[in-house]
Amino acid sequence: MALRSLQKWHGAGNDFIVDVIEQGTLKWWTPERAKQICNRKTGIGADGLLLAEVGSEVSMVLYNADGSIAEMSGNGIRCLVAAVHRATHATWSELKVSTQAGIKTVTLAMNGDAGTGSVDMGQVVLKDALPRTLGVANVGNPHIVVEDNDAWSDSERESLAGELAAQVGGANVEFIRFIDQKHMSLRVIERGVGWTQACGTGTCASAAVAHSLGKCDADVVISNPGGDLRVQLNGSNAVLSGPVQFIGNVEWLEA
Repeated sequence: MALRSLQKWHGAGNDFIVDVIEQGTLKWWTPERAKQICNRKTGIGADGLLLAEVGSEVSMVLYNADGSIAEMSGNGIRCLVAAVHRATHATWSELKVSTQAGIKTVTLAMNGDAGTGSVDMGQVVLKDALPRTLGVANVGNPHIVVEDNDAWSDSERESLAGELAAQVGGANVEFIRFIDQKHMSLRVIERGVGWTQACGTGTCASAAVAHSLGKCDADVVISNPGGDLRVQLNGSNAVLSGPVQFIGNVEWLEA
């Protein structure tokens, strides 16, 4: 058995357990351990486990709640940088992080246990739309964007998401509603997680798809169930901004 001292954070309700570790100790974590700690009934509970390996550079590994690896998370990377900032008693306001989707630069402004952050998410690659969708996009991870329908039940949304995601080998599926050119809303079923309170990459994908269709401006607020996120598009590039909130320190004894 091993006792791990961890932090828990959320970004617009998208919650993560974060382990800030020294370089070379990453291999202790396994998909099974990640699945155990993210379990909301028998573990600590979270949408994902973030590993921040701190050495000559900071790298990010993200496990989904089911133990699978995710390439990128816009909310997660803000939480990871905030956790590193807290663990190292840092005074910097910007950090470069190596991820499976490339090196991302995160800016952070903290006021005690809460703050805001923004990250240059890089290019949003638009792909051919599937039938019954508004579009398909990649933000370092795959997304399918669908216009929501009041007549659908959540079970119908889940069935549709499963059918669509299977066509591309797995993807996050966003259900969006248009409010006006500067404001949209979103609900998301995340690959490896299920329904979540927010999805940063999904927010960027939705903004890029909607903007390509003339449905929103290049600077748009997207209301996720857990809070508002902002996307600023510059061509195909997206900058995501949103909140970060420290939840607490966690000690987890692996069974």
